[in-house]
Amino acid sequence: MTELPAIPDSALVAEATELVRTAASPLIYHHSRRVYYFGALRGAASGLRYDPEILYVSAMFHDLGLTRRYRSGNQRFEIDGADEARRFLRAHGIADCLAELAWTGIALHTTPEIPLHMAPEIALVTRGVELDVLGIGYDAISDGQRDAVVAEHPRPDFKRQILAAFTDGIRDRPDTTFGTVKADVLAHFVPGFRRGDFVEVIQNSAWSE
Repeated sequence: MTELPAIPDSALVAEATELVRTAASPLIYHHSRRVYYFGALRGAASGLRYDPEILYVSAMFHDLGLTRRYRSGNQRFEIDGADEARRFLRAHGIADCLAELAWTGIALHTTPEIPLHMAPEIALVTRGVELDVLGIGYDAISDGQRDAVVAEHPRPDFKRQILAAFTDGIRDRPDTTFGTVKADVLAHFVPGFRRGDFVEVIQNSAWSE
């Protein structure tokens, strides 16, 4: 069996794991752990140096905003998770500069391309999410590595179930999907949803011309 990247052995990591295991569904828990592993594998392949605790907390908290316990209802789900990660890290005495890395990595994880040009802790959250959800970078890791991650954290019926989780987590705040990829989810699964239109926002603004 291929050896997986180590999960940091610390009280902070153990508490983060328990928080997500308690608050999130098994679907989100296993997905979040896979995001950490896939991100760490992509980081190792690229020779990146990063703080493994920050990457782990970022990966584990990135979808907390979809859970009933942590969703706000009035802002993007990404920001819900980012806010909780920053609060959690600060409460554990982590420096603000590192807590901000986690906040940014989570807040931008559904924003294509930009995170990949930022600090490794930010970029690797997106790498992990993109691989597990979209299959981007599928061949950037070996079959053995991929199989080892899925053996530890299975993903049965994942495509259907993650789309259902996205829909459930954001359908009550459709306006927060303006300009994001999650608008596609609501367009597919919520009857009557009409995505915001950037051109209409400009044309209908308070400016006369």
